[in-house]
Amino acid sequence: MSFYTSLNGLANAQTELSVVSNNLANANTTGFKGSRVNFADIVAGSAYTNPKLLEGIGSRVESIDQNFSSGSIGQTGNATDLAVNGAGFFTIRNPASGQVAYTRNGNFSIDASGYINDSNGSRVQLLPVNASGVVTSTTPQDGQIPPTDAGGGSFVGVTVGQDGTVSASYSDGTINAVGKVALASFISPTGLLQTGTQDWQATGLSGAASYGAPGTIGHGVILSGSLEQSNVDISTELVSLISAQQYFQANSKAISTTSQTITEIMQAVQG
Repeated sequence: MSFYTSLNGLANAQTELSVVSNNLANANTTGFKGSRVNFADIVAGSAYTNPKLLEGIGSRVESIDQNFSSGSIGQTGNATDLAVNGAGFFTIRNPASGQVAYTRNGNFSIDASGYINDSNGSRVQLLPVNASGVVTSTTPQDGQIPPTDAGGGSFVGVTVGQDGTVSASYSDGTINAVGKVALASFISPTGLLQTGTQDWQATGLSGAASYGAPGTIGHGVILSGSLEQSNVDISTELVSLISAQQYFQANSKAISTTSQTITEIMQAVQG
């Protein structure tokens, strides 16, 4: 039994090494959120087992939880680079598939059609506003900046306020509110499904997205010209890496010892 217990420990150690390695590999990835492995013990027994004779038979991976604490904010000076200072996720939509995803990576840009996109071409979602900049609906829509205004002025630039208001400036001096950045919040963010490229999708564990404007209850404010860095602490991860390595070596040694003991017993029986 000890052989299988230690073998199980090896598999758990390998899982922890993989998670820590992934964290370290993404220490400089914009908007990345680190993960950690949680273990649970396994016991062999039943309701009729004497609790003083209950035997542990190893451990198992209970969960791999994501850490959604905020990362540090770095300045870029680019108006369409956005960071959320507080809670909430940017909402993006793939125009080809219609798939909606959520991210903390605010590295956005404006394409030739005026859409605000992420680096993969997914469109940033905005809440519609009236002429006064007041949100008129909590249903997000693709953020698109008109190339000209009502007076025929050409688009010259964009600004994003802390309240998420995206304002387009035109050559005739007109400034129009295009919409407000739609921030999504979830009952259980740790239930979100990682899909790569710093994107997440809602699941039954996370609950459905609740949309709101930046600065409202449960939603942080927007910092324009900034990007949120990875929340991975390299020093902490290096300590975890050493711990996982020792965990792996200890279980490997236990397997080696068990194997040697079995060999000696067999030799004694045969001799």
